[in-house]
Order: sequence, then C-alpha cells, then structure tokens
Amino acid sequence: MIFDNVVERIIKSNKIVFFTGAGVSTESGIPDFRSDNGLYAEKYNGYSPETILSHSFFFSNPQVFYKFYFDNVVHADTKPNDFHYGISKIQNMKYDVTVVTQNIDDLHNIAHNKNVLELHGNINSNHCIKCGKYYSLNNMLDQKDKIVRCNICNSLVKPDVILYEEQLNEDIITKSIYSISDADVIIVAGTSLSVYPAASFIDYYNKDCLIIINKAKTLHDTKADFVFNDSCSKVLNTIIEKLELFR
Repeated sequence: MIFDNVVERIIKSNKIVFFTGAGVSTESGIPDFRSDNGLYAEKYNGYSPETILSHSFFFSNPQVFYKFYFDNVVHADTKPNDFHYGISKIQNMKYDVTVVTQNIDDLHNIAHNKNVLELHGNINSNHCIKCGKYYSLNNMLDQKDKIVRCNICNSLVKPDVILYEEQLNEDIITKSIYSISDADVIIVAGTSLSVYPAASFIDYYNKDCLIIINKAKTLHDTKADFVFNDSCSKVLNTIIEKLELFR
C-alpha cells in the first residue's frame, strides 16, 4: 500500500529531485565513509582520513594525500547500478528530474542522469593550482604513484573535489536549493543526512512527498512523508515498476 501511495503522488507531479549520498554508490561496490566499517573508521599512516582529506594537508603533505586518495577515494572502474539507471528511466517518462548529489564518483553522469548538481565535486575533473590546466582522471592515474604535478608549470594538480576546510560552490548551492524548493517530489537516497551544510538543504522542501530511502534511520525521518529502510535500488525499482503500469 505504501508504494501505491508514493506512486500516486509521483504520477500527479512534474518536478522530481533526487538527493543522493554514499549509500547509493555502495551498491556499485564503493565503500561508504561513516559506517562502522567505512573509510573513516581507521587511521592511515597515523592520520585520520578527515585530516588527510583536508585543504591544508593537501598542500603540506601531498605525497600522503595522493596515495590515500588514489587507494581509497578513486574507484575508476566502478559502474553505475540500478538506482542510477532508474533515475534515467524516470527521466524518460518525461518528468523534470534534477539530481543533487553528495557523491564525487561521477556515476550519475555515466548513467546519463541529466541536470546533476555535484555538491562535493567530481573525481574526473582536476586542475593545476597555478596555471589552471585541466587534467582528466586518466591523466591523474598515469601519475598515481607520485605527487601529481602539472606538465606545464610543475605545480600541484588538485582534484576538483571539496576537501575539509573548503567551502561548497555557491552557484551549486543556489541551484540545489532552488531545485529542492521548487520540487513536487524529493527522493532522498543513501544518505544519513548528517553532513552539513548539504543536509540542511532538505529543509527548503515545502510540499508533501518527501521520500527517504536509507538502510539506517536518519535525523530527518520524522519530517518525511514516506520512509524505506531498505536497498536504494530495490525500492526505486519497485516504484518504477508500478509507474510503468500507468504509462
């Protein structure tokens, strides 16, 4: 019955926002960050992962940063899963879909999700800190066993991901908040909604179809209209199957 109610709301809607976190990518085999067995559970060379993935550490100790980054953050061969492709299916049903994601793995783009707003950046974009030359992820992987330097000016090449101590992109924030506030339906998936300021953006949603899909409880469950403590792909696949009955 709960799926029928969700589908009934979606059918009556036009604008849908997917707000996604690490739990979406774990179904593609990418480890999460904050679970008991996640990336942040152990130290690395005596440093916490949060310390290594900080702006100041990148400049003060780039050797350790790059080693950790390529070993633990970059998963270049990972493929999108049913959830990512499910978003594309909903797009093809002529809904106006926006994806606001905390993930940096680029899987939404690989799955041809449109209008993707990446709050924390993307591993496939990298720039020299001095001359601004662009480097693809493949360019970076060619130098993965050493400090990555620009082949023009020899300065560090920095991944375009938001590190600790850095601010989110203001333009992405503005677009994300506008999309959320303008949405008929928002589907929050694979996030505990504990990372700020991103988690606070949900508060801009002011209609009556906030759907949360996450295996564990979140701090926003009491605000949601529908909560599914289950696999993101499983829940979205069921929603899509029922939507297709009305096509």
